[in-house]
Amino acid sequence: MSQLPRTLRLDPSDLVVFTRAAEPGEWAVPGGFAFWDEDPSALAGKRRQEFRAGFLGLGSFGWSTLVEVAEAGAAEREAALAALAAHIQSAYGAPDAAAARAAAAEEIAFAESLCTHPPGTVLALSRVVEDGAVRERFRTLHRREGPLPVFAIAEEADEAPERPDLTALGSGER
Repeated sequence: MSQLPRTLRLDPSDLVVFTRAAEPGEWAVPGGFAFWDEDPSALAGKRRQEFRAGFLGLGSFGWSTLVEVAEAGAAEREAALAALAAHIQSAYGAPDAAAARAAAAEEIAFAESLCTHPPGTVLALSRVVEDGAVRERFRTLHRREGPLPVFAIAEEADEAPERPDLTALGSGER
């Protein structure tokens, strides 16, 4: 059993910020190779967002802002490797299936190296250009235990509740 990144969607923002959003639950890789032939300074809009913060999903070949560490059986790992190899050959012109598989194996191994955390750990990525080189930084986001306090109930003693005149609001009177 190995651990691989799996796409995660906590809100619908990926559907808006990426050209194609990965579906939740796809195996994923960082996918930096997808920008190999592009000038990062010339990227704009959704493509720029994919460069800056996207993991590549291996089902749809769409992008995801977040992934989580998940256990993958041998068959699941092999399916992810085969899908990525086929994509590398068809979309990026690998000279043959063996070269595509070697490149995919390297990317899968890199993705596994990011997953040394417990299953369920959320990973985020940031790509930037520094000193002429693309740098990828990964960070972990851990779930907090228990509910997060968003609202608190405060009781006020000896005050009558405010009762606005709703009919006056509609007429412009106060």
